[in-house]
Amino acid sequence: MTSTFRHITVLLEEAVAALAIQPDGCYLDGTFGRGGHSRLILQHLGAHGRLLGFDKDPQAIATGQALAAEDGRFVIVQRSFAELGQEITGRGLEGKVSGVLLDLGVSSPQLDDPERGFSFLNDGPLDMRMNPGVGMSAAEWIASATEDEIARVFKEYGEERFAKRMARAVVLRRAEKPFTRTGDLAAVLTEANPAWEKGKNPATRAFQGLRIHINNELGDLERGLEAALDALEVGGRLVVISFHSLEDRIVKQFMRRQAKGEADNLPRDLPIIPKAFEPRLKVLGKPHYASEAELKANPRSRSAVMRVAEKVR
Repeated sequence: MTSTFRHITVLLEEAVAALAIQPDGCYLDGTFGRGGHSRLILQHLGAHGRLLGFDKDPQAIATGQALAAEDGRFVIVQRSFAELGQEITGRGLEGKVSGVLLDLGVSSPQLDDPERGFSFLNDGPLDMRMNPGVGMSAAEWIASATEDEIARVFKEYGEERFAKRMARAVVLRRAEKPFTRTGDLAAVLTEANPAWEKGKNPATRAFQGLRIHINNELGDLERGLEAALDALEVGGRLVVISFHSLEDRIVKQFMRRQAKGEADNLPRDLPIIPKAFEPRLKVLGKPHYASEAELKANPRSRSAVMRVAEKVR
């Protein structure tokens, strides 16, 4: 299964450079997508280097399997990066990984293909699952969730200020006819939104919140960051690209917390801080953003934020 929809990898050169690749190192691409980052990482690896890719999307897995057939240094696994801890343990790589890259959010092929059910611009089945074979679809969830649950998802994950009003409109309409298409849901949400933002579709925030919820994106991120830290060797790099303020906040707080350590939880007059309470990460530099040239070539890069840290313990 392959996709004809084009994907432009965001912050490609910058992310791979931030990994500070060692030719014989072992690296993880936690969000393989269409393999842009992975292919460039492989170009920097030597004959004994290794790269392990993760993705939930079956189309991404098909692309990854083709790459694995071409290059024996690469392996693709159909799992969420939240589960990389189990995978690393099973492969005996815990504490031996030289770098982890996470490129969060949804890929262009997922957004652009109406059949995936992510788009409010192009009508398609209301699905939104990154792995369509696992879990509840957006249509199933919308049909069964309470009005309060729907409002919470729109507000908490989509940061939609008219969440209650839009959730009420959804519940009233579904009583007459269930939602099965993205275009239908987008139309109801658009009509229920009383204040349209210039240059932004009125259904954008609600769709975003629904997608994040259906795929447990924030929960996966929290688990994945912890697992990535355990997987890294001392001196290994963690590079994360986020596209949403909620994602970036989780990444920023995680890196800051791990860079600070847990000394605040100890008595102030303790003469020596136990090693277990010392910092585990060092934040490297300031956040990185797409260049003007990249913004012109790929407008979807405008919200990208890249943060980099190095494991120190």
